[in-house]
Amino acid sequence: MRPRSVLVVVLAAAALAGACSSGSKKPTTSTTAEPPTSSIPPAAQPASGGVPWVLPPNPMELSQQAGLVPETAESLTFHVHAHLDVFVNGSAVLVPGGIGIDITNPGVHTFGAGDQAQYGGISKACDKPCISPLHTHGPDGILHTESKTATPNKLGQFFTEWGVKLDANCAGGYCKPDTSVLIYVDGKKFTGDPTTIELSDRKEIAIVIGSLPAQIPKTVPY
Repeated sequence: MRPRSVLVVVLAAAALAGACSSGSKKPTTSTTAEPPTSSIPPAAQPASGGVPWVLPPNPMELSQQAGLVPETAESLTFHVHAHLDVFVNGSAVLVPGGIGIDITNPGVHTFGAGDQAQYGGISKACDKPCISPLHTHGPDGILHTESKTATPNKLGQFFTEWGVKLDANCAGGYCKPDTSVLIYVDGKKFTGDPTTIELSDRKEIAIVIGSLPAQIPKTVPY
């Protein structure tokens, strides 16, 4: 073989080797502080503050602690509905009807029974304050703001009325870093303080504890 032919063969072999070498390199990957959502482990039942979260026995006192002023009847000057979903290990948690309402007051009517009961129908004013401007009528997750002033309430106020802890790290007795607690607003992850979320009309809020449900709600179901 002549020298020129040898040089061409050597250069071609080198080029081929380079191409194979570059093709066999593994692509670089980036890492994040948060594990993929598919790998989130189930939440363990905490020693206290675990679900179910039931109706508190002192609704008017808790309403005042939330900075709200209970009334003797509903005021519909400002009337909006947000929606709350709570999931623990993929299962929906009941948001009971009657939060923010004194269901023992004779002026408050009860419709249905048990977990599915609904409260309200205050056709005649109660003899004393019996309903907060922020409340639930039924176990449908609808958070009613019915007030005299056009001031949106906040999620933290509702959880105070429910008697359930909520802050940047905890929902009830489920707390980071031991348990994953994720907040979604209209289907998008919310990373701020959940107590500050405004309960504006048709806002969908989901609190997801432990492993995820099949779907994260993006819109209100009504």
